Amino acid sequence: MKMKKKVKRYCPYCKKHTIHTVERAKKRKASELTWGQRQFRRVTAGYGGYPRPLPSGAKPVKKLDLRYKCSECGKMHERSNGGFRARILELIE
Repeated sequence: MKMKKKVKRYCPYCKKHTIHTVERAKKRKASELTWGQRQFRRVTAGYGGYPRPLPSGAKPVKKLDLRYKCSECGKMHERSNGGFRARILELIE
């Protein structure tokens, strides 16, 4: 799918339509200090199997996480409906 790098969208901070730049959100490294990660490390330490069943019916395409940056106020926001699915996203001028 091809998408323009600059689109006119509604900015919830400016409360009007402005030009936004589109960028994909990058996945950051998971924190080792969260409760779930500490629990996972504790359960998998030592002898024993994987603590939960492995996922079986994975979807072939992940949802895209797009961020829109307002050109006036400089704040970023996401899509209200949680994104959409596409195999390939190409940002063009």
